[in-house]
Amino acid sequence: MIKKLLLLCLLFVSACTYAETIKTDVLVIGGGASGVSAAIQSARSRVKTMLIEQSSWLGGSLTSGGFCYAEANRNFPSGIYGEFRKRVRDVYKLRLGYDTAYNAPLAYEPATGAAILKKLTDTVKNLTVKLNTTFTDVKKDGTGWELVILADKQKTTIKAKVLIDATELGDVVSKIGVLMTAGFDSRGDTKEALAPQNATNQIQDISYLAVLKDYGRNTDHTIPQPDGYDPSKYTCLQKADIRKLLDAAKLPNDKYLVNWDGCASQYSVTGEDLQPEHRAETFRKARLHTLGLIYYLQTVLGYKNLGFADDFNTPDHLPYIPYIRENRRAAGLVRMVLDDIYTPYSRGSQLYRTAIAISDALPGQHYSEAGVPHINYPPFPAFSIPLGAIVVKDQDNLLVTEKALSVTHLVNGAVTDPAVQMTLGQGAGATAAFCAFFKTTTQNLMPRVIQGEILDFGGYLMPFADIKQTDPAWRAIQQIGATGMLKGAQRVSGNRADILFMPDSTVTTAEIKPYLEEIYSRSFIWFNQEKPGQLFTVANIISYISNMNLRDPKNLEDALQKSWKSYYHFPTEFKTDRPITRREFAVLANRFFNPFARKVDISGKMVN
Repeated sequence: MIKKLLLLCLLFVSACTYAETIKTDVLVIGGGASGVSAAIQSARSRVKTMLIEQSSWLGGSLTSGGFCYAEANRNFPSGIYGEFRKRVRDVYKLRLGYDTAYNAPLAYEPATGAAILKKLTDTVKNLTVKLNTTFTDVKKDGTGWELVILADKQKTTIKAKVLIDATELGDVVSKIGVLMTAGFDSRGDTKEALAPQNATNQIQDISYLAVLKDYGRNTDHTIPQPDGYDPSKYTCLQKADIRKLLDAAKLPNDKYLVNWDGCASQYSVTGEDLQPEHRAETFRKARLHTLGLIYYLQTVLGYKNLGFADDFNTPDHLPYIPYIRENRRAAGLVRMVLDDIYTPYSRGSQLYRTAIAISDALPGQHYSEAGVPHINYPPFPAFSIPLGAIVVKDQDNLLVTEKALSVTHLVNGAVTDPAVQMTLGQGAGATAAFCAFFKTTTQNLMPRVIQGEILDFGGYLMPFADIKQTDPAWRAIQQIGATGMLKGAQRVSGNRADILFMPDSTVTTAEIKPYLEEIYSRSFIWFNQEKPGQLFTVANIISYISNMNLRDPKNLEDALQKSWKSYYHFPTEFKTDRPITRREFAVLANRFFNPFARKVDISGKMVN
């Protein structure tokens, strides 16, 4: 009798466990660079958030994938990515030779990065993190979502108002059946002049990276010969400067990151190779390719002193996951194309006005397969990533990051860098929190409200390289820049182009007049009456503000003169007859007539 009762109790407990349902405002699937950042921002935005990660580490490519030498966005310590950078540097700053310059690449050991992210998430209220947890099913639940997750062989149902697919390969949106594309888009489809004539299924190579350690000159750490080893695959390294390659990605504690192009650690794949049914075999072959590289380095090239570091608890000491540069891209409310990067101000859509993140990464072209089109990109500018690219089309409250972002193939290579994804994740988290907090859906997004939240937490909207976050005018310039009233300018340097605000340059009447007349009906009358000269002066803006705000011009002039340096921190002298600088105009415009408050839609067009 007692045994039967115990059995019934066990069955009852099991049934209850299986039937358990948890409700949350925002559910993030995938604890990679973007997923961690999205979850942190969502929780900080005062909504209940849950993060699900299938492995035991947070960080994805930044940690589990071994991508621990981050060069992208190093001029932009944006929000949560800036926090991560600071914490990494605090760990290593006392190490001899560790580079702590403002824009130095971020180098760290993978386990250290994962521990920092875990500690960071542990301190965030409203956030629950579940590691070693997978999702098995997903379906619509009204305007929200219902998922079944599996942890410790126990199934749990999660109901969420907003769902973020931050998996490395877009596994959630794929399971839902969202329209997705992979490989090169055709020129006829995207209207990009650099796109090939015909679409292909070829995507960028994946790479199993390797973290090696120098164990000393007379040591031998040669690994066993890998299965299928073919030395001819690595002959491109015969003429390479191996020491230069190693030093280019030197990590703390005499370690080196091997992430070499060409015949080295790259492994060619197509979109089909990364489908769930083919993924395990593809990854197995890619691992063997990198192991062959290490064996070649040790035996043919003579670097026996270089052996695997103990960063990853795997049988072959390679990372837990490969570094994946591209996969299938979801159809979003907008699709970002190359012209949104090269000529953002002259397009019908003004997507930069809806910016939620920035990137200064160059578009990768990592193909070891012969015959893949090579794109001759002009110098590539830093750019903003628009809100509509993370919002899945025809699905309420479903957002995407990582490789499923709604961009073209030619843009993709500049947005999937893990440092960029961490910046993007913050924007996704703020967007999800907006929907949950205001009890609305992605059909009713308000870009300016979401952008304000991102700015509140130190995130960048505009990639102005000459305005640091410590600048007192930083937020005003970010907001004015996002309106397009004052536009950034490109400064080419080699194969890239910085975007500059040029705060000390003077403002011309021609550049601000069209915008002011568009958003303020009384501007037309003011310009006809005042007839400002070619250069807009301090006196002009005093007159304009007093006219718009119905404020006595003399009182306004006196107030500005008193607060010019003490409150506004302007380095210049207060003189009404001189041309006004872009810094001064941005700060005063932002305060007195606040164009950033004007609503814009998902395409960046102003809403009356």
